[in-house]
Amino acid sequence: MRRKNLIFLARLCGQAERYDDMVPLLKEVVKTGSELSVDEWNLLTIAFNNVFSTRRASWRIISSIEQNELRGNDKHIATIRAYRIKIENELEKICQDVLDLLDGSLIPNASTGESTALYYKM
Repeated sequence: MRRKNLIFLARLCGQAERYDDMVPLLKEVVKTGSELSVDEWNLLTIAFNNVFSTRRASWRIISSIEQNELRGNDKHIATIRAYRIKIENELEKICQDVLDLLDGSLIPNASTGESTALYYKM
């Protein structure tokens, strides 16, 4: 798929709040090897922030439920703990994806100090 089409589809996903669909499209844009425009950078940041924050909120809720269960009925602790770990693994994968994009493509292809600084701030 061409870069313009990927960006259009990523924007469409963002408007539909389908951030999990948006991330792979933007990863493809990054893999083209050319530097991201400000608009593309914003799309990438929005996508990863939303994917991460959704799971972080889920982790907080599940952790709270786990703590409540530990104080009382520990009947479901193993199930709750397994689900919390699943969410933690998803968070870890998202973080690793961002680091891989930064180290593998974005930072090496940055042509200005400003873009390099943006990538390091991510």
